[in-house]
Amino acid sequence: MGTGNIIGYSAAGVGLAVIALSSKIVPMLTFLGAKSMLYTVMAGIVLVVGGIAFVLSDSGFSKSGNVKHIAEEVPIYEGEGKKRRIVGYKKVKE
Repeated sequence: MGTGNIIGYSAAGVGLAVIALSSKIVPMLTFLGAKSMLYTVMAGIVLVVGGIAFVLSDSGFSKSGNVKHIAEEVPIYEGEGKKRRIVGYKKVKE
């Protein structure tokens, strides 16, 4: 698990905790007035969405599905011209 995953999961966890505890947090935020519950829940949602986005961007889901290979592979063809076809793959040594 990379550092980005840890940060993302932590942000999402804090966001869920803020949403869950918003009724307990709101009385401490009396300076915000009547809208403090809305602001607290919105802040929690932003943290959850941001954390999930951070985890997904770091884990490789956004990398268009490319698979990293240990060694590059090249096709082995059989036949000539338009009648050739791939019969296998050969690993290229680096």
